[in-house]
Amino acid sequence: MAEIYDIAIIGGGPAGLTAGLYTCRARMKTILAEKMVCGGQVLITDVIENFPGFPGGIKGLELADWMLKQAERFGLEVLPAEATALVSKKNANGAFIVELSDGSKIETLSVIVSTGARWNNLGVPGEKELTGRGVSYCATCDAPLFKGKDVAVVGGGDTALEDALFLTKFANKVTIIHRRDRFRGTKILQERVFANHKIEVVFNSIVTNIKGTKKCESVEVKDVNSGITKSIKSDGVFILIGMTPNSEIFKSAVKTDDKGYILCDDDMKTSAEGIFACGDVRKKLLRQVVTAAGDGATSAFSAQHYVERLKGVEYK
Repeated sequence: MAEIYDIAIIGGGPAGLTAGLYTCRARMKTILAEKMVCGGQVLITDVIENFPGFPGGIKGLELADWMLKQAERFGLEVLPAEATALVSKKNANGAFIVELSDGSKIETLSVIVSTGARWNNLGVPGEKELTGRGVSYCATCDAPLFKGKDVAVVGGGDTALEDALFLTKFANKVTIIHRRDRFRGTKILQERVFANHKIEVVFNSIVTNIKGTKKCESVEVKDVNSGITKSIKSDGVFILIGMTPNSEIFKSAVKTDDKGYILCDDDMKTSAEGIFACGDVRKKLLRQVVTAAGDGATSAFSAQHYVERLKGVEYK
């Protein structure tokens, strides 16, 4: 550890990249550690139509690339490595130690956690291959792409029911596939689903295969009681069986809810002084690129003021 950074950002999705842009513009010495390619969930989204400033939409890969280039332009240092542990203020100068998968360490005065969350997968053939080409994990993001088409929704909780209803504004038909004989979602949502003529419900069934060449064309569904398999025509499959936050290495340092999402206030401050969180990894109402960017900017501003206070140079 040759130097001490002002801020270390863990995770390079839209929240982390925005945080890096803001901290670097504030002339904070910042490093961002990302185990994969920067961009996060944006990378698996073909077209993003609801990010301000792009009337015709923008490719997910293109938006991620622009975000990265903009942050690097102002001096963001990006390290291709995975954070494996966070040691809270254990060294002589009171800084945090972030341990990395390559055996190296980052010493930093503050940490911004932007590791995001991962969609729970079905783990069936065709899912991975057709992600971004019909397979989606976010109806709010992608529903307009399926105007006049037939789609399937997998799941039975509130998110699945809410998104199925939302999809009826665009799709010709929505088929909800659920592995049990009843929904888990709230009763009022169930009532709305059963009353909607565009929605067909397939209970006691699981998806065993998602088929298509260049894009999704159908899903294979097996009845869990009879074992009978049938094919359902579907131009899109929305897999809505929950998310898991990538917060495992931070749970001993900050408070989380029962699902593992990091708890923080409106300023992105966590329960631990000097540690901030932004984007999908934190407990929040809406997980979108635009809200991730807002979180990132706020966490950067909070971290900046924290570091300046430590150095005795905060502007009051």
